[in-house]
Amino acid sequence: MGNLVNYERSEGVSTVVMDDGKVNAMSVAMMQEINAALDQAEEHRSVVILTGREGVFSAGFDLAVFKQGMEPLMEMLRVGARLAERLLSFPFPVIAACSGHGIAMGSFLLMSSDARIGADGPFRIGMNEVAIGMTLPYFAVEIARHRLTPAYFDRATILAEMYSPKEAISPGFLDRVVSADQLLEAARETAAALSKLDMPAHAATKLRVRGTVLEALRQAITSELSG
Repeated sequence: MGNLVNYERSEGVSTVVMDDGKVNAMSVAMMQEINAALDQAEEHRSVVILTGREGVFSAGFDLAVFKQGMEPLMEMLRVGARLAERLLSFPFPVIAACSGHGIAMGSFLLMSSDARIGADGPFRIGMNEVAIGMTLPYFAVEIARHRLTPAYFDRATILAEMYSPKEAISPGFLDRVVSADQLLEAARETAAALSKLDMPAHAATKLRVRGTVLEALRQAITSELSG
């Protein structure tokens, strides 16, 4: 794929591995490479496993871009919102194998995936924007509203609560947690099971179920993130 993302396909499953050698910051370049990998997976008509490097799924948007001015910042947010929209509407199942920390945009990727498996460990998952002086983007609010449980929605967004992998199940960031050495095996087993779905029915139902959140994301892109 490039320097930041690796793409592998085996037994009908496409595995997309994010690895920038650091914290898997969601720069425009990183997200473009993820999109290129998704292009290949869509062409191959395969279930997708999205994962990160050991200890880090993604620590969120590239904070260096926030110092570069409004135009680069808005472009990064636009690309991030479109990536979330694509994952939410992807015509084949997407499994997030959360290999470590999943913070901010990293947590948005988790919430945009169909099945989420986390590696157990001393990791933090959640939306820390309010804690570091940022207002949560509208597109992220809508994703969280769609995927988080009502009892945790305000706490995770307004109070910036962070969770361990096991704690992240109740809010809705993850579906289950396994030991780190079993993460990819568990993801592959889930992918094999989901590959038996009727894919046209899966894709059509996904669009029906997520129609409201997808429309909200599109409105955010054209209004809040119009530059």
